[in-house]
Amino acid sequence: MQDDIKGQGNQEGGQAEEEQHYLSEVLDLVNQQMEEELKNAALSKEELIAFRKEMYEDTVHYSRDFARLTEMNQYLAVVKNQTEKYTHTARRVERYKKILGSPYFGRFDFQEEGYDQEKIYIGLYNVIDARTQDVRVYDWRAPISSIFYRYELGEARYQAPQGEIIGEVSLKRQYKIRHSQLKYFFDSNLRITDDALQEILGRNSSPTMRQIVETLQKEQDEIIRDRSNEVLIVQGVAGSGKTSIALHRIAYLMYEGFNSRLRSNNILIISPNDVFCQYISTVLPELGEENVLQATFDDLTGRVFPGRFRVETRDQQLELLLNRQNTPLGSRKEKNIMFKGSRSFLKILERLIYHYGHRLIQFEDVYYHGQLIESKQLIKSRFLNNKIGIPMTKQLKRIEKTLWERIHPLQKKRRAALTRLVAVNPEHLLEIKPYARLLALREAHALMEKIHSFTEVDYQGVYERLLKDRRLFGKLAQGLELPEGIEELLEGTLEDIAKGELSYEDSAALFYLKLRLEGEHYSDIRQVVIDEAQDYSPLQYQVFKLLFPNAHFTILGDVAQTIERTGDEAAYDQVKEIFACPHTLKLTLTKGYRSTFEISAFAQRIYGESRGGFPFERHGPEPEVKLAANLQEMTGKMLRDIAAFQEEGFETIAVIGKTFADCQEIYKKLHQKIKVSLVHPREGEMEKGVLIIPAYGAKGLEFDCALIHGADAQNYQSELDKRLLYIACTRALHRLQLYAVGEKSPFLRFSAH
Repeated sequence: MQDDIKGQGNQEGGQAEEEQHYLSEVLDLVNQQMEEELKNAALSKEELIAFRKEMYEDTVHYSRDFARLTEMNQYLAVVKNQTEKYTHTARRVERYKKILGSPYFGRFDFQEEGYDQEKIYIGLYNVIDARTQDVRVYDWRAPISSIFYRYELGEARYQAPQGEIIGEVSLKRQYKIRHSQLKYFFDSNLRITDDALQEILGRNSSPTMRQIVETLQKEQDEIIRDRSNEVLIVQGVAGSGKTSIALHRIAYLMYEGFNSRLRSNNILIISPNDVFCQYISTVLPELGEENVLQATFDDLTGRVFPGRFRVETRDQQLELLLNRQNTPLGSRKEKNIMFKGSRSFLKILERLIYHYGHRLIQFEDVYYHGQLIESKQLIKSRFLNNKIGIPMTKQLKRIEKTLWERIHPLQKKRRAALTRLVAVNPEHLLEIKPYARLLALREAHALMEKIHSFTEVDYQGVYERLLKDRRLFGKLAQGLELPEGIEELLEGTLEDIAKGELSYEDSAALFYLKLRLEGEHYSDIRQVVIDEAQDYSPLQYQVFKLLFPNAHFTILGDVAQTIERTGDEAAYDQVKEIFACPHTLKLTLTKGYRSTFEISAFAQRIYGESRGGFPFERHGPEPEVKLAANLQEMTGKMLRDIAAFQEEGFETIAVIGKTFADCQEIYKKLHQKIKVSLVHPREGEMEKGVLIIPAYGAKGLEFDCALIHGADAQNYQSELDKRLLYIACTRALHRLQLYAVGEKSPFLRFSAH
């Protein structure tokens, strides 16, 4: 062990007995509390069953009698409360079971100025002696627990509800407790030691992400506990724990949010794909919290354009882009993605909305039966006098409502006049009455059409006008940088819309216009986590800002893992500019914990430039590039390596293809020989065994072993390919192998293997 660890010699004699005694006391306390909860759970279950039986026997099952319905609702309300009571008790029992397995993992001795020294034990949950109110174990999220993650021996401080507390740390200790047994403990004078990390990082990967409270580092803890910033941006190298930090941050905010009533349905994670959603779904329950809402950008567009378009998904966009490289269609797609995701295009849309409201809406004088209701000048003036920023469509509907409120009394007078006419000429009653009704209907319909001509605004129509009217487009694009072949891009977009199709990049544009014009939003979402932040364009960030106006944002990404465009950290400056919040902080995580030192160094050489990061020093075999004469030979080599890795005990082995189309071909070759699963980014599931997955769909995931299929000069040759190859290689924890037919990719020529 390192110099800052006293080693396991401290387990001899008094200290070991003292620690074993404390563990026994905590376990006894937890067992007592669990027994009480089990009794409560049994009692609650009996009461619930009895009450349901009573409700079934004493109430009717169907009735139109209001009194009987009220009686039924009263019973249902009580049953609901009893069910919730039982559910909460059952959850507490499950929590106690987790605590019994490993009640704590750390301790520090802390002496606050003017007080006696305290031994502070840190675990997943609080353990409190109800008789004495002594805290035997502190929840890792408690304010005082931050000392364990942030400070060495010596002076330390933390922010308590009553203010800053300063004191002295005289001991830091870590424990391995499994199945209620104390395996060992050691003192770490400086930090959460590399030895604990080595053990945890050396474990096999899991089909679902694990919680990491035992090994949180200082910089990670600072991100998790940040409460002062409305927008928190984290740039982290591959494997730096960004997603884990985000989930632990959510757990912390829910713990801290008890007083602010922050609940799981107030928090949303924007995930890159459905496989990733499933992969991270177990972390919050492990931390004792309910899962929060999750959505992909595809989910959001699906909700806003239901049935209106066939919207291209993110994976479909990438498949087209990757499979059609160096073709006219691929070139047009790449230009469309770059332009529609640019600040220039966002500026054009902003100008379009202003121009449409000020120049393109043709207001008209409104008359009813020859009487002027409102002049077009006054209507336009009222529309433009929008000091509180009401969205355009809502503002126009308010004007329409006002006009009809003024017209309605005149309509009543008109009907009264017609009635008098009928009364004066009763002999013509049968002739006049139908004519009067028809005349009134025609007048109302004509007036309605006239008003709707300037109060009905459709976001699709506004977008199509921009694309069709090239003079208008040129005017709005003045002073902005446009790509070559802009006419072709605009015409292609119009053709797609005419067919009822919408590209992924255009869906963001229409989404933005819809939100700006109609003002829809989710006001109850108060915390949004955006993962894989580098994948979103400025336009999409504008959508997030409009869609969640009451939310704080945690934005996590790695510019080195951008696929369709060259990534750099200037993208985060654009994000800061879009949200324009006074309290915004950008932090950088430079240390990668996922891969071995050798795998990290290998991936770094593929990227070809320094990302300013460095890997945690956990060593393993060097990655290999294996050449084959043909596909059959390459498949044979992969099969032999898969068998060897399984023999070594590795449980998650990923065969990573460049595209999903490639993965389908790989699956055809492998599934006849071994058990494999084909993982689609939108429909697949992570599980133990051999998985076949496209490189872009593997982002955010990790595997014991990654086998890169087709790493040859023909398959990986462009800058886009290089970024994809880097992403694929950084998925491996312990083993990385690459396979190529003929000549290996130019990005791998540094490798001697």
